[in-house]
Amino acid sequence: MIKVLISDKLAPEGLQILKNVKEFQVDFKPGISPDDLKATIKDYDALIIRSETKVTADIIAAADRLKFIGRAGVGVDNVDLKAATKKGIVVMNTPGGNTTSTAEQTMSLILALSRNIPQACASLKAGKWERSKFTGVELHGKILGVVGLGRIGSTVARMAKAFGMKIIGYDPFITVELAKQIGVEIVEKDDLLKRADYITIHVPKSTDTKSFISDKEFDLMKKDVRVINCARGGIIDESALVRALESGRIKGCALDVYEKEPPDFQSPLFKFDNCVATPHLGASTSEAQVNVAIEIAEAIRNALLGQGIVNATNFPSIDAETFKILEPYVELSEQMGKFAGQLIDGRVGEIKIFYSGVLCDYKTAPVSMALVYGVLKPALGDSINLVNSLDVARERAVKVEEIKTNEKQEFVNLIRLEVATDKDPFVLFGTLSSNNQPRIVKVNNVYVEAIPRGYMLYINNNDRPGIVGAVGTILGKSKINIASITFGREQKGGLVISVVNVDNEIPESVLQELRQTPDILFVKLIKV
Repeated sequence: MIKVLISDKLAPEGLQILKNVKEFQVDFKPGISPDDLKATIKDYDALIIRSETKVTADIIAAADRLKFIGRAGVGVDNVDLKAATKKGIVVMNTPGGNTTSTAEQTMSLILALSRNIPQACASLKAGKWERSKFTGVELHGKILGVVGLGRIGSTVARMAKAFGMKIIGYDPFITVELAKQIGVEIVEKDDLLKRADYITIHVPKSTDTKSFISDKEFDLMKKDVRVINCARGGIIDESALVRALESGRIKGCALDVYEKEPPDFQSPLFKFDNCVATPHLGASTSEAQVNVAIEIAEAIRNALLGQGIVNATNFPSIDAETFKILEPYVELSEQMGKFAGQLIDGRVGEIKIFYSGVLCDYKTAPVSMALVYGVLKPALGDSINLVNSLDVARERAVKVEEIKTNEKQEFVNLIRLEVATDKDPFVLFGTLSSNNQPRIVKVNNVYVEAIPRGYMLYINNNDRPGIVGAVGTILGKSKINIASITFGREQKGGLVISVVNVDNEIPESVLQELRQTPDILFVKLIKV
């Protein structure tokens, strides 16, 4: 008997899908305590959760039979993915279940903001008749700027077109041709900020998107712009937003997400009449709850019955013997991809992956999936995973080519990544050390030997004496410990690439100080 445990609330439609399979024993125990879960998980083949259950490393360690963990929702931060991967447990989520609900919430906030609906409702219920006070604006003919054209952003664009809006979009990971198919004009970020009458955010929260909209961005916007965020709190700098509202720099905003949730209810944001606020309702529709329940139930059912794995967030299924050989290369390729994904400039159009050495003897699809996943992950967040990475690339018209060669290379077992964009191409070489540890050995034309792990400070500088000392001094002054450092140069007196592994995140103020150091040309904090 195949045993499935459901430890959080799940819509009945999802439960019924699993109960209809005669081979399954389905136990529904919402609210089970962590201790009870740890004690009983050893008896189950699959676990389905939502956000309440925390699947920690000790629970996974006790899971002797567990093959699959299904998360009815997008985020899997309540699952220890590293422990699950090491244990051979596939973790799946439901990235598409709340697309419509979040897109509709966005349009609801756009309309509420445009027609002053919350304020007018409150006024009327207070016994007032203030029609002229709440005169609004029409959407027809206005320009909507969509930041991020994934599932939700694209759906918002289609909905907004029905209102007669003109859609412009910013997304480095979608081609101009694909954007045209959905009726969106692709523009650069600053152009979108300057032209849009409404700006809506649909990107994942990451190092690159934290405070993506701040004082500098607000200064570029029209004075009658309205800004909407149904993505993640922190993408819009709330302090900068308050300043923009106080100064009249923007016409208004609508928020469904906040830097801290629940938010500080004494925040100045809630004192502005032109700030429409809701308590993170993007996925809070009965249909969305049913959709994610059905989606995860079908995924777990099919996986347990050997009918394929979809939306896995860690790695694709491969046999144990092959996995033992490929595992270090999967890790290397994912780290290479994340390293490259945070450094590439421009819109990705093509990813070429060259394999030489032992990898030529195996099906390298898992390695390629991990590499493409790493390249696109910084921009796409939870909507991409190791299994669906190639499909996502195809959806976004990013060409992926895998090439195996037996020609003699500079390194015995080598992965070479070439990323073509509408700006500058990016080339990265990676291999394994003698003890199977990932190493980046060449960036574009410069040889290095970097350890792609944790926080990495990537620096381009002129070949001048004292740069390493200056970097060390600035980091030391800020009590940032250097774990290792490597550098290489094109030629004497030419461009130098330095990669500094540090023990913790580096504040933006320290990065700015490094950027202002003479002969330092470029500084980027990378997390892999």
